[in-house]
Amino acid sequence: MTEYWYNTRTGQVEEGKQSLGIERVGPFTSREEAANAPELMQQRAEAWAEEEAEEERNR
Repeated sequence: MTEYWYNTRTGQVEEGKQSLGIERVGPFTSREEAANAPELMQQRAEAWAEEEAEEERNR
């Protein structure tokens, strides 16, 4: 099964592990999913920030 990765340094989708681990996000099952990695990372960051803020309010 082919894995796709999003390279955060170049902004390119890679088929297989082509770059350093610190520069890539994944794996994804399709090229399209990997291409959407920046949006996914932003959504997750927002969700984590909301969770953190909620925890702070409950302390």
